[in-house]
Amino acid sequence: MAETHKGTALITGASSGIGAIYADRLAKRGYDLILVARNRERLAALSSRITTDTRRSVEILDADLNDKAGLAAVEAKLKEDASITLLVNNAGVGTHTPLLDSDVDAMQRMIDLNVSALTRLTYAAVPGFVARRKGALINIASIVAIAPEVLNGVYGGSKAFVLAFSQSLHHELGDKGVQVQAVLPGATATEFWQTGGLPLDNLDKSIVMSADDMVDAALVGFDRRELVTIPSLHAVEKWEDYEAARRAMAPLLSTNTPAARYKA
Repeated sequence: MAETHKGTALITGASSGIGAIYADRLAKRGYDLILVARNRERLAALSSRITTDTRRSVEILDADLNDKAGLAAVEAKLKEDASITLLVNNAGVGTHTPLLDSDVDAMQRMIDLNVSALTRLTYAAVPGFVARRKGALINIASIVAIAPEVLNGVYGGSKAFVLAFSQSLHHELGDKGVQVQAVLPGATATEFWQTGGLPLDNLDKSIVMSADDMVDAALVGFDRRELVTIPSLHAVEKWEDYEAARRAMAPLLSTNTPAARYKA
């Protein structure tokens, strides 16, 4: 059990998978917890286990973030509870189904959760973090943020938003005492695949990381204050080259004349 108290971590999508592992690890690091998910029974079981193992305070908040009232309740908690020092935006849905084979209403619900809810919760938390000059955000994105051809395009687009939003937040908040991390997992052994209709057994085992390993690696990146953590990427110089090229191009993207190649 951790020796020092680090405040309270609010974790969304906390009842299973990646969120539940973050709950376990953060409690052991000295955080009290507020666990958010739809399944109250699962939350209660997780809360009981963590309290027994770590003696940390654990509050559960059963809320559907795709429901306005549920989302508003979590926003209110983030605004009102000054003990919160860490927000883990983990709740999200995805699918491997091709774009044109997907129901547009389901795609809208995905955007509502992966983009809109994450944005509103961030807006609820950050002003307090800035005022106290203390706080951190962990936003769970995906490798599809930079490889949108891999899975469903709306899913990829939603996670590209999470990455871009995190980079912008870091740019704006880095000198205000707020740490921001975007985590980009590859294929991870969670219920994501089964829920989407593609059991894990159908995936090449060499590309699937355990959720425990993913979270533990991501927390090493968090401790190192990485802005972007890609646990599966062994050749980190590939990301560094990619990011360096993006930054080098940025000042060249807006000029008052079209590029020569576009002149008749």
